[in-house]
Amino acid sequence: MPDYVENNIIKVLNGLPLEGDESEICDFTLEEQNSALESQGVAPTIDPTFKPILGETVTYIVACVIINEQNEILMMQEAKQSCAGKWYLPAGRMEKGENIIKAVTREVLEETGLNIECTTLLMVECAKGSWIRFVLTGVVIGGTLKTPAYADKESLQAKWIANLDELNLRAKDIMHLIERTRAYMQAKKTKDQTWHPDLLPCLRSHSKLLLRTVIVIKKRATNRVHILLSERNAWHLPVCEINPTKSVHSTLRKFMIELFGAEVGQHRPHGILSVEHDPNEENDGLCLTILVAFRGPLEEVPIIGKCVWHETSKALGDLLLDRVGAKNSTFPIHVIC
Repeated sequence: MPDYVENNIIKVLNGLPLEGDESEICDFTLEEQNSALESQGVAPTIDPTFKPILGETVTYIVACVIINEQNEILMMQEAKQSCAGKWYLPAGRMEKGENIIKAVTREVLEETGLNIECTTLLMVECAKGSWIRFVLTGVVIGGTLKTPAYADKESLQAKWIANLDELNLRAKDIMHLIERTRAYMQAKKTKDQTWHPDLLPCLRSHSKLLLRTVIVIKKRATNRVHILLSERNAWHLPVCEINPTKSVHSTLRKFMIELFGAEVGQHRPHGILSVEHDPNEENDGLCLTILVAFRGPLEEVPIIGKCVWHETSKALGDLLLDRVGAKNSTFPIHVIC
């Protein structure tokens, strides 16, 4: 097995983009997903030539949770007519040509008057495969907090808030984001090594919405860690196209059935390891890499797709087990119904 396979997994664990031809291979395209549905007598509902186009076929949202040393949360007061006067986190739609970091820093500056430096991704939220919200945190590095005297169409003002109960919130969907950020900050303070490292979305252009999988299992006979590799065109981590009309979890379930059959063994989607996104004039796609762990041993999990189990080095196997064994070692993917 080529060394680049393990090198690619280490890159993913470190939040780095995968380069080369193998990063463009897709094992389960929308066309193939449609064919699988038709074989079951189900009429497909998605155009197999679907192309992610920001503002037309896909919507990317960014939200930022900033908490200062006094445990106060940076909040902004809405100016939009539909929710004027209510409070929310700095958040908004990404604009054409923006990467995730640029979108976050722009939204925070426009709505709060503060310049920030993003430090890590915290969570990815999806409503079907075509609406994705990236939640990040960071630190203030400059600017002036917006007061009512500088109200504009972006916001009426911004404040540091200790008690959110004092505010009339636009929506309570941000509460779990704030709780997650507080838990993350506490873990940083106590140097809790079970949490994910500080990683930001990385720059890599994609023409499609892709879900890359790192599927982990242990072999009973040797107690060694194995990962699933696809042998289509070149050895690579299995990748499928995200169905924009379904949740990411639904896409993953169908892909696992494609790889392992309808009786696929018990497994757990652990969370996101990395996000690749770098828009240009032609491409608004992205790739989410997700960690999946089987509960049973390798000997009890048959493969029906064109894949093989690859035994990792002891060092890489231990790294993967550390991620699988710790609840907060990956970025949560939250599906919004």
